[in-house]
Amino acid sequence: MYRFLADLVVVIHFLFVLFVLFGGALLFWRKWTAWLHLPAAVWGASIEFSGRICPLTPLENRLRSWGGAGGYETGFVDHYMMPLLYPAGLTRELQFVLGALVLVVNLGFYGSAWRHYRNRVS
Repeated sequence: MYRFLADLVVVIHFLFVLFVLFGGALLFWRKWTAWLHLPAAVWGASIEFSGRICPLTPLENRLRSWGGAGGYETGFVDHYMMPLLYPAGLTRELQFVLGALVLVVNLGFYGSAWRHYRNRVS
């Protein structure tokens, strides 16, 4: 059961990362999603800029340990996502790049949505 819960945490964590990065696109569907997305995007960028580990990572490790499997020492991004994107691993500099990517992508979404809604009103 603990291994299942750990895997569920990984899926939720991954979906949250996708929401942080691309959730601004939901503004074109419903404006109110900004109330959910903005705090998530700020959280995601701040985790990257500060070099901290998301609390979901220790939770997953604890669940894996309780289930008899070993945890991992690095963060979620380094363990699951970085091998797919950057095989060399997560560096402090790369964390800044990822944090900036979150900001740039979402500034693009929010800027486009603002122009879209502004043009609809005029």
